[in-house]
Amino acid sequence: MYKIRTMNTISPLGTQILEKHGCDVGQEVERPDALLIRSADLHHTEPWPELLCIGRAGAGVNNIPVAACSERGIVVFNAPGANADATKEMIIFDMLLASRDMLGAIAWVNSIAGKGDEVPALVEKGKSAFSGPELCGKSLGVIGLGAIGSLVANLALEFGMTVRGYDPYISVESAWRLSRNVIHVDYVEDIFRTCDYISLNVPYNESTHHMIGAEALASMRPGVRIMNESRAEVVDDEAMIAALESGQVGKYVTDFPNARLIGVKNCITLPHLGACTPESEEKCAIMAAQEIYDYLKNGNIKNSVNMPNASLDRMGECRLCVIHRNVPNKINSILDFISARNINIEHMLNKPRGEYAYTMIDLSEKVNGEITEEIRRDPDVLRVRVI
Repeated sequence: MYKIRTMNTISPLGTQILEKHGCDVGQEVERPDALLIRSADLHHTEPWPELLCIGRAGAGVNNIPVAACSERGIVVFNAPGANADATKEMIIFDMLLASRDMLGAIAWVNSIAGKGDEVPALVEKGKSAFSGPELCGKSLGVIGLGAIGSLVANLALEFGMTVRGYDPYISVESAWRLSRNVIHVDYVEDIFRTCDYISLNVPYNESTHHMIGAEALASMRPGVRIMNESRAEVVDDEAMIAALESGQVGKYVTDFPNARLIGVKNCITLPHLGACTPESEEKCAIMAAQEIYDYLKNGNIKNSVNMPNASLDRMGECRLCVIHRNVPNKINSILDFISARNINIEHMLNKPRGEYAYTMIDLSEKVNGEITEEIRRDPDVLRVRVI
């Protein structure tokens, strides 16, 4: 029986998958094989020695020390695309907020609630103060064409917008999903200079840190409207505030508020609502739970952020799973070690990802702890287990 510790409230649809497989699941589980989390910050949590994997019921993994997990042979999963529909809808809402002053209009209507019979006349007289442009006929630039960005790009076409997309790392799956009417550009600067609206849908990493800074903002169309459902750090707040004050940016809608942005004119701050729907939380929990169990039970890896995707049909009596550094002759050394003990290899797979690699080997007979301990002594081996 596998032990899974939850460190947030997880949708029962996710935890029930694990419980039906006989797993012990809960917030009080000791010495877990896996963690199932949402927003719990693990940067200051010392991992249990038995911990094999972490399932993040969501897309971002900023709350997980991914590099440290990799060095310990801990596989980190996320749930890409599970929250795509919820976030897609939120971005369209952000675009409408950036265009039509709905928030100001609602606040003003509430302010005249006590005017009695005068309200209809006041509404007709005052409504022009809250007018704004239509989306139809405008140009949208989508930076990041993954699960969310591709959906936003396709939907914006339905609003009659011209849509340009930028993503140098677009996957084959996302490319197939993208409408042929989306104009793919090779340089993000083409988005900046041509688009009335810009939607940010990139993951946060070193290359995207402050990608929307003073230089980028200065190259955009005056009055551009920007929607950030990506991550706070993708945008340089100080540069954005200056651009809002000068009018270079007409509206900035962000799902990542902080003390500097709240109250800034033409900056609309939302409390990280992008994926906050019951349906999204359920889909994320289900995906993360399935990933965890398949890895614990079969050694298969899908949707990991630090290890390669690897899936192999089971053959033989047992499966040897080795996470190791991606260095020359490492696979040969493992195979030689097995062959020297006259154990037949029924099936195997090796997949690299950057400086790490993962090897699964199905063997004709069960192996003892002495063999795994011998493999584990190799300084380039990070984790060994037998299933």
